[in-house]
Amino acid sequence: MATDDEVVETAADAAENVIFARLSVSEVEDYDVTVTFEDRVLDVDIYVEAPDASADEERVADDAALAARGAVDDLLGE
Repeated sequence: MATDDEVVETAADAAENVIFARLSVSEVEDYDVTVTFEDRVLDVDIYVEAPDASADEERVADDAALAARGAVDDLLGE
C-alpha cells in the first residue's frame, strides 16, 4: 500500500511531466501544482501561466491533472 506522501509525489511528478512535455521551460512564466490526498480522496489543482506559448494553458493544466489522477490510479491499482 502506498503512503499518502507517495501518492502526492506520484501525482505531482506526473503533472509536471505533462506540463514540461507540452511547454518548454522558457515558455512557462509561472505554474503551481497542488496535490492533497486525505482519506483516500485525491485533490489536484494545477495552474499554468505561459502567455507566449502556442499551446493552450488551460488545456495543458487539464491534461496534467488527468495524468496526475491516472498515475495515482496506477499506483493504487485501481
